[in-house]
Amino acid sequence: MSRAKRHLFVLDDDPEVVSYLSEELEREGFSVAGSTDPAEALARIERESFDLVVSDIEMPGMRGTDLLAAIQTRRPGQLVVLITAFGSIDLAVRSIHAGAADFVAKPFRIEALLLVVERALRERQMRHEIVRLRRRLAEEPDPTVIAVSPAMRRAVDLARRAAGTDATVLLTGESGTGKGELARIIHESGPRRAGAFVRLNAAALPASLVESELFGVKRGAFTDAKEDRKGLFVAASSGTLFLDEVGELAPETQAKLLHVLESGRVRPVGSVDELDAHARVVAATNRPLETLMAEGHFRADLYYRINVIRIDVPPLRDRREDLLPLIDGLLGRACERLGRPVAGISKDAMRILMAHDWPGNVRELANTLERAVALSDHDTIVTEDLSDIGTRTNGAGAAAPPLGLTLAEVARDYARRMLDAHEGNKAAAARALDIDRRTLYRMLGNGDGDEAVDS
Repeated sequence: MSRAKRHLFVLDDDPEVVSYLSEELEREGFSVAGSTDPAEALARIERESFDLVVSDIEMPGMRGTDLLAAIQTRRPGQLVVLITAFGSIDLAVRSIHAGAADFVAKPFRIEALLLVVERALRERQMRHEIVRLRRRLAEEPDPTVIAVSPAMRRAVDLARRAAGTDATVLLTGESGTGKGELARIIHESGPRRAGAFVRLNAAALPASLVESELFGVKRGAFTDAKEDRKGLFVAASSGTLFLDEVGELAPETQAKLLHVLESGRVRPVGSVDELDAHARVVAATNRPLETLMAEGHFRADLYYRINVIRIDVPPLRDRREDLLPLIDGLLGRACERLGRPVAGISKDAMRILMAHDWPGNVRELANTLERAVALSDHDTIVTEDLSDIGTRTNGAGAAAPPLGLTLAEVARDYARRMLDAHEGNKAAAARALDIDRRTLYRMLGNGDGDEAVDS
């Protein structure tokens, strides 16, 4: 967040407080105006646009709560942070309910005020981003396909480009990342959109049933085969067959799949005749096929046949920019499906959602929000509604460090985890930590930071 573009207003009946706070905030890069007169301040706030107002809660002529009400009448949505004496905490809490963004209690260090100001501005920016993204979501029917992050934008762009061909596509990535949704994008963005989109999860059925589902079955081939069935390859001949968890296919099935892909002909189980089968195939796996191939569990010729266009779908922990719009879109979908009028998410609950690493990816996020909507007793999701997810995570996706470490050891461990999360790229790790590389080197214990080359 660029502080130089943020215009603040400070109001206190003590001119020395106004002067001190203005100087300190300007030193931190903010643009600041101030006043000791509530009436003058109200007129100026109505006349000019300020990103945030910092006001004392107890002043002669007008209490901060009255000023808050007046500001909200003239400029709805204005961010206001109140300064209160310790004995007025109850009043400050009531002010939060009345619309104040936050409060800080006297006496306070300037760092405490800066933290409150930064948090209020960041959460306002978050809400503005939600409004902007809601307009985009109205054009995107599936809220699980959000591509704000560069990694996900690359995946979606490659999927849309692949859609214009009949080449086989291999989607790789962890469970719950949205491979199925990308497969549907490929189908619906290409010339086969009018045909059927059929899906088979190879891990969900016994090997014998997978073959009959894929290739069809001749009546009498086995006890329950009471009639001919053509199978999914034939059903999707003018459309797309999405073969999920392709790494789970039995070796015999792999051989038959390779034959269909190479010949465009399929032989139903128990039949001597072949049928035309020209389905466009999109395969997906959450297991590294290269490892399975090296272990002898996956055919090399089939691997090269399905790995024509490969799209790696990133896990949610590596696409943090997508988390906020995903939360907004999935929350709306859960409310609509369950018929619950949940208006939003509290600030504390949002912090929990943003801090979690989501090992189950988008699927875990969707289930968490649906559970919260189903069980919430309020019109807003609160922290109690999220009791089923862990919160002790950090930006590198690791658990909180154990007690007993020195501050330097904690910093070194955190920096190393962040570096690991960015595959050794020191520049990227430093950006994620919001520090310069010299500071990162010091945290890592690498001396004075004179290294010249980053990976």
